[in-house]
Amino acid sequence: MARQSLSGKVVVVTGGAQGIGAATAAALHRRGSRLVLGDLDRVRAGKTAGELVPEVVASPLDVTDPAAFTAFLDDVERTVGPIDVLINNAGIMPLSPLDEEDDAATRRLLEINVHAVVHGTREAVKRMKPRGRGHIVNVASMAGKSGFSGAATYCATKHAVVGLSEAVRLELRGTGVEVSCVMPAVVRTELASGLGEARFIKSVGPDDVAAAIVDALERPKFDVFVPKSLDLTGRITRLFPRAFGEWLMRALGGDQLLASAAHSPERAEYEGRAARSAPSAVPPGGSG
Repeated sequence: MARQSLSGKVVVVTGGAQGIGAATAAALHRRGSRLVLGDLDRVRAGKTAGELVPEVVASPLDVTDPAAFTAFLDDVERTVGPIDVLINNAGIMPLSPLDEEDDAATRRLLEINVHAVVHGTREAVKRMKPRGRGHIVNVASMAGKSGFSGAATYCATKHAVVGLSEAVRLELRGTGVEVSCVMPAVVRTELASGLGEARFIKSVGPDDVAAAIVDALERPKFDVFVPKSLDLTGRITRLFPRAFGEWLMRALGGDQLLASAAHSPERAEYEGRAARSAPSAVPPGGSG
């Protein structure tokens, strides 16, 4: 299949200020795309955009506010042009055993990692389907295909993103609108601070994820595993009974990969920022 050109394409990246979002923006900028970075942290988003000018705009965006999210996309189409690609990248990963997770943290996870992705995907479909073209990229995780102790709700949200993406892909068959679901391993960003290494899970950099996203846009495909070996590992594991898979996970240290970082001092700064990341998701008087 011939690679599709991304030059001149209008691409929106949520959570575009840093990490995977910023790396993806930089990779797309090199392809000549016209970028709009939406992020709650307008200062960091502006700094990232400033390093990539021209053809890059940064705008404040709270993805947990559906009306504001819609207005943000309307403004992009009015000032930059019809959206060719929407990358739903914004997400958080607070860690704790489920019985220690407060309800405010649960709401933040669901609002940012699930509801915002549903809303963004729906808005993209409404805009792209009538035009018969477009590409929606939803950033999930390997945690969307398996479970990890210490991150039960996070895993639930990423399973939701995978399921959403699979269903919408079927709904859009034949419309000209593509869907990709990105499932990285541990990515070396602030979100993964304090995490150790498991012998069978190779950590990757945000540039690795960005390269995989660009490749999926140029040569459309649905499943985007980073690294690619995750796909094969998952297929092999599913051939065996669950008890064996769980034993293997324990033997290789994967069962404690996230749980061991739940109370890590290295995560304190990130956990605090994650707790303040969804102002509209927490009612007055609530934590966050």
